[in-house]
Amino acid sequence: MIAPAKTRPTLLLTRPEQAALRFRAQFWARFGEDWPVVLAPLMHIVTCHPSLPAADAVIFTSQNAIAPFVNLSPAAGRVAFCVGQKTAQVARDAGFTVVEGPGDARALVPVIQAQHTGGLLLHARGQEVAVRLAEMLNSAGIETKDAVLYAQKPCPLTAEARVLLARPAPVLLPLFSPRSAELMVQAAAGVIAPLWIAPISPAVAQVSHGLAPARVDLADKPDAGSVLDALARLAGLENAG
Repeated sequence: MIAPAKTRPTLLLTRPEQAALRFRAQFWARFGEDWPVVLAPLMHIVTCHPSLPAADAVIFTSQNAIAPFVNLSPAAGRVAFCVGQKTAQVARDAGFTVVEGPGDARALVPVIQAQHTGGLLLHARGQEVAVRLAEMLNSAGIETKDAVLYAQKPCPLTAEARVLLARPAPVLLPLFSPRSAELMVQAAAGVIAPLWIAPISPAVAQVSHGLAPARVDLADKPDAGSVLDALARLAGLENAG
């Protein structure tokens, strides 16, 4: 049974706008469109235009790098090693031959080691990364270069989000990357609201300790569906959906 609206903790989404809108749609599809949601992106995506080396295959640890890459170099006939399901689907739609990873950048390394058939690899990435894949792969004997295809520029919390966090009512807060967790720690100094946090991975959970959360429920897998499951547990809605 879904809880009455007046008892529901507000969902605060701090992802870049388009990603936040997609997750809000998934959340509402599962829990109802009358659930209160506040959108407060803590970063926006800015495309970069680097010169790309002639790589034999490419690595994507975020779907944000795919469109900028395709604008600079063709996808057809090229293998893309992708961090997880969502990024893999975007890469397929762009025309890549995809090798899908388990959803974690570090865990993508053994997948690449097992399936890369030789030649130069290119990690098409953002300016900020939690895992230095090129360094790890070069150390393992697989020649890999970096290209920065986008940057995540910080944004201040919206006025609506500041008001929400200044109240004593609990706030549901999914966090999807160490970078977003770091920005939230910086933005939420002096927060009053008890934060019920659903980190997508252990690395994100570690950074989120800086928020002094009232509750934490780690996603079972690093994907949006598992974050929704964690939010359901936090809100006492395990049987919803």
